[in-house]
This record gives sequence, C-alpha cells and structure tokens, in this order.
Amino acid sequence: MRVFRYQFDPLCLLACAGYTINRWLLPSAWKGPFLQGHFNDLLLIPAALPLVLRFQRATGLRTHDHPPAWSEILLHLIVWSLAAEVIAPWLFSRATADLADVAAYAAGAVGAGLLWQRA
Repeated sequence: MRVFRYQFDPLCLLACAGYTINRWLLPSAWKGPFLQGHFNDLLLIPAALPLVLRFQRATGLRTHDHPPAWSEILLHLIVWSLAAEVIAPWLFSRATADLADVAAYAAGAVGAGLLWQRA
C-alpha cells in the first residue's frame, strides 16, 4: 500500500492552489456562476481532508499512513456538510443553507476518493 503524503499529496496541493487562485487572485468579473458559487465547495474534501488527517495522525487518532478510506471520506463529508449547511446558518446571519453546496462537496469527495483509492 502506498504511503499517503497528507498536506503534500498532489491532489491536496492542487486543490489548495485552485482554492487560492479562485478565492483571492481571480477578479470577480472573470468568474461565472460555477466559479463564484460552487468551485470552492468542490475542493473542500480534496483540500481539507488531508490536513485534518495529518492532524489526526500527529495526535494519534489515526494509526496509519494509508490514503483516506471511503469511510473516512464519508464521515468528513457528513460532518462538514452538517457544519456548513445546518449549523452555520443557525449561528451566522450571513451563512445560508444550500443543498447544491452539499452536492459539490460530495462530487469533490467522490473524485478525490477515486484518485486516492486507485491502485
């Protein structure tokens, strides 16, 4: 089994770069509805999960360096979806619940999982 490189995983680095470019470097005038609304949501799991798993590994909550299992991906997808689309709108007036965001999180999770699970 391959060793997972956590924050140095190529997909994580690519997702973090894509997020950074879309969030802070691309002018709004260049962005269509997808880039403004759901591109960053698509990158949530590929960008954030390796960082969370690295923290879990450092604290002993994760006992191996294998690529993320489907169960780990699904757990974090559910937790982050609930946090962002259920809890955050209840706590913050600017946050809104949007099932399309959850669909984007899920699409990113499936794509990342397929890449991480390849032989």
